[in-house]
Amino acid sequence: MRKGIHPDNYRLVAFKDMSNDDVFITKSTADTKETLEVKGVEYPLVKLEISRTSHPFYTGKAKLVDTAGRIDKFKSKYKKFKKEANPPAPEAKDAKPGTEEK
Repeated sequence: MRKGIHPDNYRLVAFKDMSNDDVFITKSTADTKETLEVKGVEYPLVKLEISRTSHPFYTGKAKLVDTAGRIDKFKSKYKKFKKEANPPAPEAKDAKPGTEEK
């Protein structure tokens, strides 16, 4: 390994998911001014908006978020390209003998 390119300030840091208050502790070099006490030990605190415990991909709880009617705008914009459910069947002019309906 090359000398002098890796940070020296690795320490245990508490990461807190603010959406569900889950806390996990891991080593990090992230700078922070806040601290959090976990099991009697005080750790530097990094607040997260989303983590593995709240992300829809990991939890399996995908939500559809419609911000400012984007889905409605999309549907109205591409409505003209929508295919009909049951298009009229073309009439056969040259039917082969023996294939008539009985």
